[in-house]
Amino acid sequence: MSNPREDQTDLGIVDKAFRGLVAVCRIITGAALVAMTVLLGYQVFGRYVLNDTPTWVDPLSLLLVMLIAFLGAGIGVYENTHLAVVFFRNMASKKIRTIMVVLTDAVMALFGGFMMWYGWQLTMFKWNTLIPMIQWPEGLRTLPLTICGGMVMVFSLGHLVRLFLGRDHRVDNIE
Repeated sequence: MSNPREDQTDLGIVDKAFRGLVAVCRIITGAALVAMTVLLGYQVFGRYVLNDTPTWVDPLSLLLVMLIAFLGAGIGVYENTHLAVVFFRNMASKKIRTIMVVLTDAVMALFGGFMMWYGWQLTMFKWNTLIPMIQWPEGLRTLPLTICGGMVMVFSLGHLVRLFLGRDHRVDNIE
C-alpha cells in the first residue's frame, strides 16, 4: 500500500512547500531532542560529578520540549498521524463519513487559526519579559504554539482542498 502522504502530492507547488516545511520541522525537532538529551546529561553530570548543578538547563529544556511538542503536532496534522477517534465515522455511510471529515478538518483549521492568533498575542505580550536563569525573552515559550497553530490551520485547509478536488487519499490510522 502506498504512503498516504505521497498520494497527496497532487497540489504541486503547495505540496512541495508543505513537504519542505515538514522536513525543516523534523530537522528542528530532531536537533532539539538531541540537544535536550545532551543538556540533561550535562545537568546530571554537573549535579553528581562536579557537585555544581547548572540551573540554566531546566528552563532551556522546557523551551526545547515546547518546540518538540508543538512542531511535532503540526507534522502530525499534515501526515494524518494525530490521535483520532474513528469508531463512529467508520460506522457511518460514505456520505455521512465525508461530512464528518469535512467538519473535522474545518474545526481543526479554525482551532489552528485561534491557536496562531492568540499564541501570537501571548508571544508579543510576554516578549519583553526575560526567562530567569537564561535571560531570553519569555515569548519564546509560546512562539512554538503560534507556529503550530499556523501549521494546523494551513495543513487542515490543504486537506479540505484535496477533499473537495477529489484528491484526498487519507486513511484512518487507528481502527
